[in-house]
Amino acid sequence: MFGSRRLSRLLVATVAAGGSAALVGVMAVATSSAGAAPGASSGRIVAVGAENEYADVISQIGGQYVRVTSIMSNPNTDPHTFESSASVSRVVSAAQLVIQNGVGYDTFMTKIEAASPSSSRKVIDVQHLLGLPDSTPNPHLWYKPTTMPAVAKAIARDLTDLRPDHAAYFQQNVQIFDASLTPYYQEIAKIKATFPDAAVATTEPVADYMLQASGIDNMTPWVLQADIMNTTDPSPQDVSIQDALFTGKKVKVFVYNQQVTSSVTKAFYKLAQHEGIPVVGVYETMPTPGYHYQSWMLAEADAVYNALASGKSSPKL
Repeated sequence: MFGSRRLSRLLVATVAAGGSAALVGVMAVATSSAGAAPGASSGRIVAVGAENEYADVISQIGGQYVRVTSIMSNPNTDPHTFESSASVSRVVSAAQLVIQNGVGYDTFMTKIEAASPSSSRKVIDVQHLLGLPDSTPNPHLWYKPTTMPAVAKAIARDLTDLRPDHAAYFQQNVQIFDASLTPYYQEIAKIKATFPDAAVATTEPVADYMLQASGIDNMTPWVLQADIMNTTDPSPQDVSIQDALFTGKKVKVFVYNQQVTSSVTKAFYKLAQHEGIPVVGVYETMPTPGYHYQSWMLAEADAVYNALASGKSSPKL
């Protein structure tokens, strides 16, 4: 349905009581770039995340027992232009564990896996993990607050199948990961309680799942969001509706996909600024360096809260 979809610092300092190790310790394993296939000489499980947010969670759960590559990890470029290469194919083909988003977002991964089949390779397709149909309209599944705990659990399950002796370690890291999401969930709850049904406009549905969880009313027509997401020019009628949200002061915040822009979205941005509507920039892949999945989500939620509470713009993290 989506064709060649655009794929797309604050380290959480506190871990809820009951976490038995510091989150920082889990972050010790760095993810490698997709420039070269990671080797298994260290004995680590070779893993790949199609998007860097998934690779990051693999690193957090697998810790010292994994070596992880993220395929798409540059928040300063349009992931829609991403094209697979021979080096990417080598990285994916060598992987013992792969995570991909699904919902038509990273179909190149499935093609690579089919071209180099392996009965021992573990593949977590997040769409299938969540039981979502191909017709799911919004593919940005990592912004759904319930997604990554399910992903973390699936990672631990597959890592345990590959390294049964370390099952307790992987399970402990899942508990740490789940606890570290508490500040993010608290921020979502604070937005929902403080600004119920707050009206916002968006360019496309990058952060829509988070906004929905926060009780926010997205006034932008879905058709316009989908058109921009799929690099289709929105209709003049939908553009006029969006413009009126700004000129009529009908929205409190403009949530702007900072990573993927066009003349249409830049025009919305300028109009929002002109009308004094605070802008919050969101991303399709995790900004690096300095972020991990949970600190990234917390920063995005913080930015929305601050925009609603004090009119503060945060066009970039």
